[in-house]
Amino acid sequence: MATNKLPRTPDTLWFRLLGRGKVQREAVEELVALPPSDLVRRNVLEIIYRWRISVMTQTELTRDDQELIMNLTQAYEEARAQAVQEGVQQGVQLERRQVVENLLRFRFGSVDEELSRVVDSLLQLTPEEFTPLCLELSREDLLARFNS
Repeated sequence: MATNKLPRTPDTLWFRLLGRGKVQREAVEELVALPPSDLVRRNVLEIIYRWRISVMTQTELTRDDQELIMNLTQAYEEARAQAVQEGVQQGVQLERRQVVENLLRFRFGSVDEELSRVVDSLLQLTPEEFTPLCLELSREDLLARFNS
């Protein structure tokens, strides 16, 4: 089936991106309009990223390849920035978890199963709020406060 005959659905987005002219432009607009967290958008942009690396190593790009790369540059850059931001957020969350667990380990000698259930609740607080709780409350008080 020709790309211009494909239905406009998320399942056909990648194939329509490989089309030409109006079909490709519309598919790019659809892709860019998807929210950054959309799984289809992420998957298609990951495929495009790999394809782009492959195409960029060629000495001569076809006009169609050049146009597709140009049309997808904004979506590609947004996806990369989103991925970096998510990585930073995950790193911050991991570091905060380690800080809380280290405070509890320092205070109580270890973080057993009961205390590890308290960690997620403590992570909902700011460092200014969770630090004194970890250092001042007894084990029983922490468990009572956060396991209810």
